[in-house]
Amino acid sequence: MEARSASPLAGLKARLRAMFGGGDDASLTNRLAGTIFIIRVISAALAYLSQVLLARWMGGSDYGIYVYVWTWVLLLGSLLDCGIAVAAQKIIPEYRAAGADALLRGFLSGSRWATLAASAAMALALAGLVRLLSPWIDPPTMVPLYIGCLTLPAFVVANTQDGIARSHDWMRLALMPQFIIRQSLIIGFTAGAVVLGFQLGAVAAMVASCAAVWIAMAGQLIALNRRLKAVVEPGPKAYEFRAWLKTSLPIMMVEGFYLLLSYIDVLVLQHYRSAEEVGVYFAVIKTLALVSFIHYAMSAVTAHRFSEYHTSGDKARLAAYVSHAIKWTFWPSLAATVVLLAMGKPLLWLFGPQFVAGYDIMFIAAIGLVVRAAIGPVERLLNMLGQQNLCALAYALAFAMNLVLCIALVPRFGGHGAAAATSLALTFETALLFWITRQRLGLHVLAFGKRG
Repeated sequence: MEARSASPLAGLKARLRAMFGGGDDASLTNRLAGTIFIIRVISAALAYLSQVLLARWMGGSDYGIYVYVWTWVLLLGSLLDCGIAVAAQKIIPEYRAAGADALLRGFLSGSRWATLAASAAMALALAGLVRLLSPWIDPPTMVPLYIGCLTLPAFVVANTQDGIARSHDWMRLALMPQFIIRQSLIIGFTAGAVVLGFQLGAVAAMVASCAAVWIAMAGQLIALNRRLKAVVEPGPKAYEFRAWLKTSLPIMMVEGFYLLLSYIDVLVLQHYRSAEEVGVYFAVIKTLALVSFIHYAMSAVTAHRFSEYHTSGDKARLAAYVSHAIKWTFWPSLAATVVLLAMGKPLLWLFGPQFVAGYDIMFIAAIGLVVRAAIGPVERLLNMLGQQNLCALAYALAFAMNLVLCIALVPRFGGHGAAAATSLALTFETALLFWITRQRLGLHVLAFGKRG
């Protein structure tokens, strides 16, 4: 009896060991993606905790100002690296494969100095714009906006270092500073202020957040430089700023349209419907965020390997790796979606009893996420293989479709219309990316179906 019961357990252990414990690229990818997924889940929990605590400590008005400014920091900070963070996962493997050590050394340092200079200049310009628009800005928002501008350079450099670390498979070094350490510092600094008896307003919260961003970035900088010294020989440096921008700017457009595609449903809903309905919809989207984390994890792990295999001309290995990445995006995403939909009502109830009204919206929103997962991290594949312009065009068309559908559906159907518009746009984007990859690269990028 014990032997029979142990046999299935032994078989499960063997399968898990094969999936995660091997030395091949597939097993390494699974381990790294699992690490990233765990980090993102812990980060989401910390972010949720920090928002709850800040809302309780600050009060509605100051908390609203803080969220407004911090959202701008997140949006602009994700764009002001000009796509260099993602482009690093293409440029670094190409330099390594070509033996271009001087260019590699130049990129590892020059990319960070360039993004620091560009983001600092933009932060100064934005501070000037805030000053120019001060007659039309609510006075309590002015100082937090200035602090937000001060935060941007460190935020952007941290993103660039994230891309460099990912290109070397140093996923904990890439993500821990931004997603775990930064969040923990924000909680620690604001909690310390409250314990010491200070009034925690929007200004104090932004100061704490700014300090957390700079400290986390500086620690990551020291650790990254130390690890790079062990793998990159010292020597002369060469710089190809124009070539870097030629690669990165279309990628920046992809990331920009992705952000717009992610936020436009909430923004349009906020324009046409009540704050309560926006809150319910936002709770639905946050509840389904776990599905997106799987796609994010696989994208973060695979990008530089796509570039590496393409540069080496190993088409068979590239095709096999793409297939593996797609399967490990789609099937876990599908499983997570089923679990979240099954537990949807109690999960939404955690936000408050009134949020359960959004349960049926979950099913509409989940369709787009599952459809999109069926082609895996194909946008990273296109970006790494020189098709970033077409990828940007696909995202732009999907964003335009989402905007038009939201304007058409949200006034009448509210959150249901926003979810339907986004799912339709994601389905259109998926079909377009599938077709582009098939035509330009000759690869079948679907989790199922014929591969020939």
